[in-house]
Amino acid sequence: MNQIPERTTQSSVKTNENVKTNIASSSIARFIAFLTRRGARLLTGARSLWIGCQPDMKQRIYYANHNSHIDFILLWSSLPKLMRRKTKPVAASDYWLKDGFRQFLIKDTFNGVTIQRNRENNADPLQPIKEALEQGYSIIFFPEGTRNLNDDIDLLPFKSGLYNLHKQFPEIEIVPVWISNLRRVMPKGAFIPLPLLSTVCFGCPLEQHLELEKTAFIDYAQSKLLELKEVENQ
Repeated sequence: MNQIPERTTQSSVKTNENVKTNIASSSIARFIAFLTRRGARLLTGARSLWIGCQPDMKQRIYYANHNSHIDFILLWSSLPKLMRRKTKPVAASDYWLKDGFRQFLIKDTFNGVTIQRNRENNADPLQPIKEALEQGYSIIFFPEGTRNLNDDIDLLPFKSGLYNLHKQFPEIEIVPVWISNLRRVMPKGAFIPLPLLSTVCFGCPLEQHLELEKTAFIDYAQSKLLELKEVENQ
């Protein structure tokens, strides 16, 4: 009677253990995502306003103002379930890859994309985003590049990333999203959001302006985002 080699048996056991571990990790990630999504919307009293477009499965680049670390969570939570599964938030690797728990949150829980804010070795910092777009995902993008902690300024100057993505992926809709009140909901240094009302306001997709130079396109994108702030305040 043929005996199964011990090495093969050990390999099969290890594979089964890895599968069980992955299933458990995935279940934990989904549970944390559920709690985070419900908790963020409950604590902020968030409402979603689809003013210029409707929630559908079109591939999009959602770009928004950036005031706190829960901006992308609130925007991501505002999307219907099927859209969330096809939308990746973009986050800074220097913050979200600091430790194992943050890595688990951004990669496994939110299925996000991390980028280096400081260019290293002439690498393209947008490459992980481009790969996600090429795979058919939508993304949540913050063109300011960092959080705006200045109460006297609505927006920090945009980096060139949104312009570069528009040039390379002109067929993908770019939708401005204004997130209100989060600077007060989640002030710097806070770990728990304050119970204040906030709004996630989705505007009209940008018109295709491939003829515009970088500065003109950035000015256009900024103006469309600021228009949403005025609409939301009416």
